[in-house]
Amino acid sequence: MRWTLQPKPDTTTIQHLAEALNVDTIIASLLIQRGIETFDQAKKFFRPSLDDLHDPFLMKDMDLAVSRIQKALAEGENIMVYGDYDVDGTTSVALLSSYLKTLSEQIATYIPDRYEEGYGISYKGIDYAHDNDISLIVALDCGIKAIEKVAYAKEKGIDFVICDHHRPGDKIPDAIAVLDPKREDCEYPYKELCGCGVGFKLIQAIAEGQDQTINDLLPYLDLVATAIGADIVPVTGENRILAYYGLQVINTNPRIGFKAMLSEVKKETLTITDVVFMIAPRINAAGRMKHGLHAVNLLIEENLETALQYASEIEAYNSDRKDADKKITQEALAQILENNEEDRYTTVVYEENWHKGVIGIVASRLTETYYRPTLVFTKSGSKLAASARSVKGFDVYNALHACSDYIEQFGGHKYAAGLTLLEEQYPSFKNKFEEVVSTTIDKKMLIPEITIDTLLELDQITPRFYRILKQFGPHGPGNMTPVFMTEGVKDTGYGKCVGADEKHLKCKVQKNDIAIGCIGFGLGSKYNLINQKQHFKTAYTIDENEWNGEVSLQLKLKDIN
Repeated sequence: MRWTLQPKPDTTTIQHLAEALNVDTIIASLLIQRGIETFDQAKKFFRPSLDDLHDPFLMKDMDLAVSRIQKALAEGENIMVYGDYDVDGTTSVALLSSYLKTLSEQIATYIPDRYEEGYGISYKGIDYAHDNDISLIVALDCGIKAIEKVAYAKEKGIDFVICDHHRPGDKIPDAIAVLDPKREDCEYPYKELCGCGVGFKLIQAIAEGQDQTINDLLPYLDLVATAIGADIVPVTGENRILAYYGLQVINTNPRIGFKAMLSEVKKETLTITDVVFMIAPRINAAGRMKHGLHAVNLLIEENLETALQYASEIEAYNSDRKDADKKITQEALAQILENNEEDRYTTVVYEENWHKGVIGIVASRLTETYYRPTLVFTKSGSKLAASARSVKGFDVYNALHACSDYIEQFGGHKYAAGLTLLEEQYPSFKNKFEEVVSTTIDKKMLIPEITIDTLLELDQITPRFYRILKQFGPHGPGNMTPVFMTEGVKDTGYGKCVGADEKHLKCKVQKNDIAIGCIGFGLGSKYNLINQKQHFKTAYTIDENEWNGEVSLQLKLKDIN
């Protein structure tokens, strides 16, 4: 692990902000590191307001999308809401279809089968629409590269409205409207919406014509917050407002499907991290192990008993998913050793029988052992399909672009992507990917990094400090949970390894007569650093620990040295 201390902002700026807000200089410094330097900016940060959401009609083609949907509603056309099988796709379909169903009964939903159809818009989906007299398809979280598919639909008399947030290729599909803030000709002020976020902007625009206000759309924000967390988009600007209000909905009045999924959870207040680890994997499990439509059905269900039934089925899929990803990860790690590939710049592994639904998770798991750009391939029909994961700072999408001679198709983001290629191209692709990464990656990126916001002393960790710190949420890329460092601490003598295989470290650190409890997940191997009463330094976040009804502050250790 390399520790990187963020540069300290200018002292005068810190002082001014601390006085203006009546907070201590540590809080002021954390705000400035997040681009907040004035009282007004701080007010918007600490009190996110729905009034600060942008006008949806600033997005290119929004007027065209709304007028085509309004025409379909007015003339009783059959509309199909089409989305991908991951969390962003299924929440988008649940969001738009449940909203449109308040305006029309002619609404169908469609999620492609991960195994038969693969990612994005499929010919099978278009044929299904044609066979069912559907004249308008609204595609969410996919479609920005579906040039041929949209042309095929047009031949069959089917119009497309595309809502996507992935990077466009050289051409934009010839659809009625293409909503994507990442289009070069789109001047929408916020570029980082997820697919469900673009879907929300669409219903916001439709709602204006229905004399509805943003408050009428609040119940849909639990879906948007879940997609923002699961899709790892920046939690800044508009996303932070949507996530903030979405979490309020989840915690006060969640939809029936969420209630069913959370029926076993004892936690009072869920954070975005809880949503990512509790709700998102369950929604995802349906598309990974069975079919994404199961997740959509759960998310739009209004009867609690039915929803509980769906949720228990999804729980079983999630359990199968965990077994599959554990087994495949072990096989992939064995393959790396077998091929003597421990010292490469990339991990590229393939086994034809690996479950296509979990290769993305396996790719993430492999980066925990070998911290480098990773691709996990499996057989998919007559081709090979892969999920790619990257490391902090390295753009895997660009690296794949440099290998495009060997790839059939690919798409995605800087840190996660998907691709397909012909089996005979696999060895050449594998060599080319290694060559591209080894010549373009900064070697420092191959060592996991902890970015530390600021130094902190234990006596500065007060209940008031933590109360303000809590208001920095919701967290995510662009607004990560603040990480602190304290030097010269020692264990009070109660340090021990806990959990299965004694993987975790539990201790109490002390400095200048102040002691505070700590938990370090996965840090069991560092026990020998603390058990001789010697001094060490810690990198940590701060949270609350609830034990026997008592709530106390604790340090969540990220690393010790």
